[in-house]
Amino acid sequence: MSGEADMLRNIAIIAHVDHGKTTLVDCLLRQSGLFRDNQKVAERAMDSGDIERERGITILAKCTSVAWNDTRINIIDTPGHADFGGEVERILTMVDGVILLVDAAEGPMPQTKFVTGKALNLGLRPIVVINKVDRPDQRADAVLDEIFDLFVALDADENQLDFPVLYASAKQGWAATEPEGPKDDLTPMFDLIIDHVETPNVEPDGDFRMLATTLEADPYLGRVLTGKIEAGTVRANQTVRSIGRDGTVLEETRITKIMAFRGLERQSVDAAGAGDIVALAGFQKATVADTLCATNVDTPIPSQPIDPPTLAMTFSINDSPLAGTEGDKVTSRVIRTRLDREAEGNVALRILETDDANAFEVSGRGELQLAVLIETMRREGFELSISRPRVVYQEDPDSGERLEPIEEVTIDVDEEFSGAVVEKLSARKAELVEMRTGERGKQRLVLHAPTRALIGYHGEFMTDTKGTGVLNRIFHGYAPYRGALQSRRAGVLVSMATGKSVAYAIWNLEDRGPMFIGPGERIYIGMIIGEHNRSNDLEVNPLKAKQLTNIRASGKDDAVDLTTPIEMNLDKAIAYIGDDELVEVTPASIRLRKRHLDPHQRKKAQRSVEVA
Repeated sequence: MSGEADMLRNIAIIAHVDHGKTTLVDCLLRQSGLFRDNQKVAERAMDSGDIERERGITILAKCTSVAWNDTRINIIDTPGHADFGGEVERILTMVDGVILLVDAAEGPMPQTKFVTGKALNLGLRPIVVINKVDRPDQRADAVLDEIFDLFVALDADENQLDFPVLYASAKQGWAATEPEGPKDDLTPMFDLIIDHVETPNVEPDGDFRMLATTLEADPYLGRVLTGKIEAGTVRANQTVRSIGRDGTVLEETRITKIMAFRGLERQSVDAAGAGDIVALAGFQKATVADTLCATNVDTPIPSQPIDPPTLAMTFSINDSPLAGTEGDKVTSRVIRTRLDREAEGNVALRILETDDANAFEVSGRGELQLAVLIETMRREGFELSISRPRVVYQEDPDSGERLEPIEEVTIDVDEEFSGAVVEKLSARKAELVEMRTGERGKQRLVLHAPTRALIGYHGEFMTDTKGTGVLNRIFHGYAPYRGALQSRRAGVLVSMATGKSVAYAIWNLEDRGPMFIGPGERIYIGMIIGEHNRSNDLEVNPLKAKQLTNIRASGKDDAVDLTTPIEMNLDKAIAYIGDDELVEVTPASIRLRKRHLDPHQRKKAQRSVEVA
């Protein structure tokens, strides 16, 4: 082992959504002396994307490094949402230790269980950090017992069960071996990382080998592949090859740039040695899970396969009467080019042609992953029509039986609402696996539910629990198809006229159901403007103005007092629409519409569906 690798530590931070991992990385960066005392640094510095900041989640795994007592610590901040779980699995192959960050009130959650299991299977010895012990509802001792029980359930060995524990408040910037403190700084965490995490197990003197773990598309450098160097040294302008998981040589090319992680920046370096995490540019075909190596190497490094997609949507051009009025990227060619560029940097996405030249099927790991892509394209000036999400089925190779994706759903809810939640999910073909009563009248429910049953359920769940429930989900596996589900009970109000909505007309329509639009909005035939109180769709006229005459009635005219319309954001709209409906996405608006705008075409399509 070379002295250079001895002074390296590679760790990943694993946690559930909103358990504080990005805030903790902020504190580690500050207290390592990376920033000047007077330097202004944005809060949650690792969440660099606008959407990450707005949603408060980490979408892409990011690497940074800090120096502590002559040791360089490479830290990877991982996504905590299930839709990006595949990325978490792959980055674990780059590190030699993990920090398991758990909320002192919520305890270990589904994503924690899923990724921790992967880390333990790889033989990584975790450091447990119980965060947010400053919360008034913290239950650090009980959470520690839950973590131990989780490790036992995941078949951890004796070394992994003998894990060190720190209690911390990332918000206040301290960690200690006891919940009471001392509440000084994060020095105990830095020291524990250096003492507990093993040095990289690499071959400094061997031929260059590196497993590509993450991929991004840079407009200037092309494909940029990041991973840990397993053996040897790589130098700029060196000729290397890429090998697929099956041992096939994909290409030979020259390394145009080597970038090492130093703080929040990637710095160009002339060479990098075994054990370091670097990003390489110069490849045309290599992708995630491929081996990048010297030209005399023939054997690939064993790697995790890329997770199969479980959900698909159809992205098509916007063909509504308002097409092209709010965005400047509207053609199918431009949309396809953008999707191909996204798929190049995001290996969890698959883009397929459809029978319609103006539509493309985009498959991914979940609703959130696809919604983030749509929101990104919308902000870039694209106009799109988006279909209802549908699950990607598989076929049993032995029996030919249809298999569907199943998710493990963990719900924390007040005891009074648990009955309604179980009843609703049971009607959606979910199976109750575990019900556990917690403190302060809370219950934790664990269910296995079909992915398709959860599409559009979250809004109903929040209504049933009066906004107090917490629902988390994680991909569990494929199982035999569980049968048809009941579709949305309510119909919709569909516009039968084109123009600008009138307050008087909307006021009269409010008896028919809640509205999605306000007065003065642009409307077209076939656009969905509200929800019908009954199960059937109803065509209405939102442009009908009050009849004016020269005869005044005795008494007071009716006052138009409108109810605030339901705001349909992108996530709500995607979850709400039916199979015969689309979401029209533009840089300025989110509209719901029927797939067939003409009422006669809708009736004809409905008849053909009934016959089929």
